[in-house]
Amino acid sequence: MKKTSAAIAYGLTFITGSLLIFIGARFFLSPDVAEHAFGIQTVTGNDFSFHYIKGIRDLSVGIAILAMLLTRTQRGLAILLLAGSLVPVTDFLVVLNAPTHLTSQLYPHLTAIVLGLLLGCYYLFTKPQPASYVAL
Repeated sequence: MKKTSAAIAYGLTFITGSLLIFIGARFFLSPDVAEHAFGIQTVTGNDFSFHYIKGIRDLSVGIAILAMLLTRTQRGLAILLLAGSLVPVTDFLVVLNAPTHLTSQLYPHLTAIVLGLLLGCYYLFTKPQPASYVAL
């Protein structure tokens, strides 16, 4: 059972970090598409400063998650995931209060909240596993 839960946690954490890197890169490469997927609409006048701030935030956190996961820094990863859960909570509230939001645009933020809290608690309260248990 421990082996299975460790593999699931590892996989979900790897996917989470990878998706954050993807989302962050998309805010740099295609800011309008990324903004729409995020769930808000802003008048930018071709000033994508907000998009770049959002992009670097997600990109850096995704890299930090993967770095801690791959180096098996379990306690640090737990703290990062738990503290970082404040970000999708805020994102959820921003989208929720946007006048043109769609309910479907709330689900990714809600999923991020749940994953951050569950994975953070998992890594905080479980004993670190030998490498053979967490390698995919």
